[in-house]
Amino acid sequence: MTEIKKIVLAYSGGLDTSVILKWLQEKYKVPVIALLADLGQGEDLEDAKERAEEIGTEKVVVKDLKERFVKDFVFKGLCANAIYEDKYLLATALSRPLIAESLVEIAKEEKADAVAHGCTGKGNDQVRFEISIAALAPDMKVLAPIREWELKTREDEMDYAKKHNIPLQSQTTKKSLYSIDKNLWGGRH
Repeated sequence: MTEIKKIVLAYSGGLDTSVILKWLQEKYKVPVIALLADLGQGEDLEDAKERAEEIGTEKVVVKDLKERFVKDFVFKGLCANAIYEDKYLLATALSRPLIAESLVEIAKEEKADAVAHGCTGKGNDQVRFEISIAALAPDMKVLAPIREWELKTREDEMDYAKKHNIPLQSQTTKKSLYSIDKNLWGGRH
């Protein structure tokens, strides 16, 4: 196994990535940089940034990707009629390659040798992230903690957060089973 010296995490400020941030620090005992991608999700990114800092990230990079997302991904998605089964917009799917590109860019700038994401092993998001990263930086180590850690449910993650004093968003409860991705293109209510 290649030794890891620094990690850049795609950080949203939600339950999964807040727990992942702490878990990476504990498991690898290396600095973790949080990349907070601003895709127009309409949330207070300053709050997410403060949570990452409170958890102990080495640095938070807030990257404004709204214009590029709309120009290079959303408009092209519109032209391609990128609507899954004519029911919902591919907002999350279209954002992943751009976030992955930013992860690689920040990792190179910060001389990190690994990147991490919060995707599970159940869906296509992990593929979107990992294929994009592999295309841009074939030698970059990709970590997917949710696929390997002992935490099996959101309840387990919330217990971990409580045990490690990880600050969470106020709407994160054991009754809120799922998180919803939001950006300029979709998921906003």
